[in-house]
Amino acid sequence: MGKVVSSASMSLDGFIALQDNTIGRLFDWYDNGDVVVETATPGLTFHLTPASAGHLRGWAASLGALVVGRTLFDVTDGWDGRHPFDVPVVVVTHRVPTPWVDAHPDAPFTFVTEGVAAALGHAQEVAGEATVGVTAGTIARQCLELGLLDEVAIDLVPVVMGRGRPYFGDLGVDAVLLGDPTVAIQGDRVTHLVFQVQR
Repeated sequence: MGKVVSSASMSLDGFIALQDNTIGRLFDWYDNGDVVVETATPGLTFHLTPASAGHLRGWAASLGALVVGRTLFDVTDGWDGRHPFDVPVVVVTHRVPTPWVDAHPDAPFTFVTEGVAAALGHAQEVAGEATVGVTAGTIARQCLELGLLDEVAIDLVPVVMGRGRPYFGDLGVDAVLLGDPTVAIQGDRVTHLVFQVQR
């Protein structure tokens, strides 16, 4: 099986979104360069610096599946049935959004109601040897608590938000140690970092 990696843009004070799920200045780096990076979403094109473009392309190419929470699914309306990285998506939820499923019968989305571990297991089956990406926030926290997370990827943005939704939040376990960064790439208004989880 491939690695399990959480990933998100994060403020210096540890937030990945405001309380209303808007992102403030966290995604400015997606549109501050000259390198065009297309996505699977019509009309969604990134303009990145060469360093950030290389990093993002590598991340997208490594993915075999994503595990996301119901909040992100609802905020994005399921990306209209196709994630920008064009990979299968496993959604952790308490209830299956039947109207959405009926409206998107061919979407490569699976809804799992048995919890994060079950969702991750399904995603690993789908991904094979490729990486399973998990969204920061509640999903990443639960994976970390269960010992299921291999790496933590952070696109660190030089902004202090003061409040919002944290990358991990309150852990239900003792402190978890990470290794020194295995990746440290300086972009424009962002630093891309990857840490291995120590077990």
